[in-house]
Amino acid sequence: MKIICIGRNYAKHIEELDNEKPTEPVIFMKPDSAILLKNNPFIIPPFSQDIHYEAEILVKINRIGKFIDQKYAHKYYDEIGLGIDFTARDLQSRLKEKGLPWEKAKAFDGSAVIGKFYAKDSFDLENIKFQLFKNDELVQDGESSHMLWKIDELIAYVSQYFTLKIGDVIFTGTPAGVGRVQANDVLKGKLQDDDAFRVKIK
Repeated sequence: MKIICIGRNYAKHIEELDNEKPTEPVIFMKPDSAILLKNNPFIIPPFSQDIHYEAEILVKINRIGKFIDQKYAHKYYDEIGLGIDFTARDLQSRLKEKGLPWEKAKAFDGSAVIGKFYAKDSFDLENIKFQLFKNDELVQDGESSHMLWKIDELIAYVSQYFTLKIGDVIFTGTPAGVGRVQANDVLKGKLQDDDAFRVKIK
């Protein structure tokens, strides 16, 4: 399986990081080694002093597809979830300054938290609400309605470049409110009213 991530998909997040608003989705990838094993803590890597959380709606692909028409994109997933794209912000900033790829800052081991998945029929896909709490304090409060590109648009777009396979996961972008984690922090994610994940930082 592969993890396909979408960057800069919420306007207020673009503003908070002072990034340029893209004219098409920004795509980067994570290897399967980036997945944080269930019930394992996230260990801050030694190469960064500024690891940020980014909570994101996840989409799990359920069939093989290439060059998918947007009107058929809804057939390629049955489940959605919530996760975290951990980012080494200091390293990413240095890479961006040099015009280099982000993988070292985004795709390192343990950088992808994949929480529980739920049947998509349980949600209004145009207005999925999700939240991230750090030490029981609300830090991110997102809605899928604020995405620049919605889920079906992303599936159609991504499939123009990569064949989607069963089990692939798309991270759909993060809203405003990203921030730094420190040792002993606890992150909890909620998808609507459901508890999606709990991660301890070490």
